[in-house]
Amino acid sequence: MTKHLNDLENQSVYIIREAYSATRSMAVLWSMGKDSTVLMHLVRKAFMGHFPIPLLHIDTSYKIPEMIAWRDALVRKNNLRLIVGQNHQSLADGMGPEKGRLICCSALKTQALIDIVKQHGLQALLLGIRKDEEGSRGKERVVSPRSTDEGWQYKNQPAEMWGYYNLHVPSDVHLRIHPILHWTELDVWEYIARENLEVMPLYFANNGKRYRSLGCATCTNTIRSRAHTVNEIIDELKVIPTSERAGRAQDLEHAYAMQHLRTTGYM
Repeated sequence: MTKHLNDLENQSVYIIREAYSATRSMAVLWSMGKDSTVLMHLVRKAFMGHFPIPLLHIDTSYKIPEMIAWRDALVRKNNLRLIVGQNHQSLADGMGPEKGRLICCSALKTQALIDIVKQHGLQALLLGIRKDEEGSRGKERVVSPRSTDEGWQYKNQPAEMWGYYNLHVPSDVHLRIHPILHWTELDVWEYIARENLEVMPLYFANNGKRYRSLGCATCTNTIRSRAHTVNEIIDELKVIPTSERAGRAQDLEHAYAMQHLRTTGYM
């Protein structure tokens, strides 16, 4: 177990360092979830305890309130730089999940992300996505060059062989970089346990329910659970039959919902 987690950590740290040295500006896309929490810790490992790049959070205004409170407290506690992106115009026009979840995600997540990336001139984003999390993410590369509109061409991606990542691109090419793409959900929780990381309390059972995946309050459901600790979550994951994102409503709206969203620039 120790060797396996060490190997994962070493590969991720290598990716982060390579990406940082090859790009002119980047941020960590932060959802406050377990994966981006692990990614934040790996960034600190890569830079000997320092955190030289900003966090970027896309705030739809529909997040679970505890997530925002936890976000702000963690930023203050660790003296981190936080950039918050929000599609103010769409919200003013009444955008919400009742318009259709794919339409809502496109406006409040995808467009907000594209706008804030352009506003801050970010060439690259580090994202905590994993291949095992969802079908379209299983088609990703560690380094994903994007078109001028930040769209993802999943049928036309560069090969990655022998540890070679496609970081040698013109400085005007936007990159999505996925340092934990090769991890699994179980790997993430076992690493959280080993490193004793602070995670969002919503992951732990309360009155027989907990969140397995975090998103907007209107589109994210809990699961039945008695897991009150990280080790209990690990034990639960070894026997649970349902998928990680089974409680995410936008995934259920269409068979290829996430793939459609990600081709237009979604995280």
